[in-house]
Amino acid sequence: MDEPPVTPTLHRWHEGLLERCRRLAPVSTAVAHPCDPDSLAGAIEAAALGLIAPVLIGPRTKIEAAAAAAKVDVAGFRLEHTPHSHAAAARAVELIRAGEAEVLMKGSLHTDELMSAVMSAQTGLRTARRISHAYLMDVPRYPKPLLISDAAVNIAPNLEDKRDIVQNAIDLAHILGIETPLVAILSAVETINSKLQSTLDAAALCKMADRGQITGGLLDGPLAFDNAIDMEAALDKGIISQVAGQADILIVPDLVSGNILAKQLIYLAGADAAGVVLGARVPIILTSRADSPRTRIASCAVAVMMTRRDRVGVVPLSA
Repeated sequence: MDEPPVTPTLHRWHEGLLERCRRLAPVSTAVAHPCDPDSLAGAIEAAALGLIAPVLIGPRTKIEAAAAAAKVDVAGFRLEHTPHSHAAAARAVELIRAGEAEVLMKGSLHTDELMSAVMSAQTGLRTARRISHAYLMDVPRYPKPLLISDAAVNIAPNLEDKRDIVQNAIDLAHILGIETPLVAILSAVETINSKLQSTLDAAALCKMADRGQITGGLLDGPLAFDNAIDMEAALDKGIISQVAGQADILIVPDLVSGNILAKQLIYLAGADAAGVVLGARVPIILTSRADSPRTRIASCAVAVMMTRRDRVGVVPLSA
């Protein structure tokens, strides 16, 4: 007799994420170049929900045209005119450094333009920690939130970069209420192979955690994707691990593999996603022009939780 089909539960924690932010004050947010209807409407909707207090930065005529196209009213928001997108990115970072905004949000400019302003050694938002990106995914067939890093900033991270990527992701998991996140370091296989650098990096990262160079999480790797998120797959391979089959965080070998994985989950598995940049002076909301309004709102909510971390509490998102 065939087993009944599994019925996915859509968006289990999304509403809870927003509910936890409703009791918090809106976060002042520098929105760099919101000059298309989607990016502008996302910022305005997040403001309507009480998540952010946006400062709109970019060419005034383009912002007003985007507002007309999106049928939103921007008259009540601070608007900082700049001549072009590069200037908008620079001005947004300047407002952060001056204490006039607490969060940076990408509008319709290219990611490279925004991150160039962020990464400037003299005028940017760098810290001692490597900057990295994390997707917070709500995958219908997975029983809890899933963090994926790095799929947007670091193209080919070395071992030291990966150490910071892992630590950034663990720190975000703590803010989200995951007390001891289970971190799977992904590769194509679950055994160490000297010809496959990602397996060597995975083993080194696990030993770094043993030596206190990475703290706050439980690491294992290398793990292939299937045995990182499916207990039966892990057992079939004979993997004895506290992480395998139930990971909270997936650390990918490079940007290409991470980007493909995240977009497969979104477009083929119906996952919700929030995207945020970690390791800078402030959270950076980094969304794509193809992202849905739901994704933009969720990304804003994660940034609010990071900014108001001392007031959020530690109730897990899955609770």
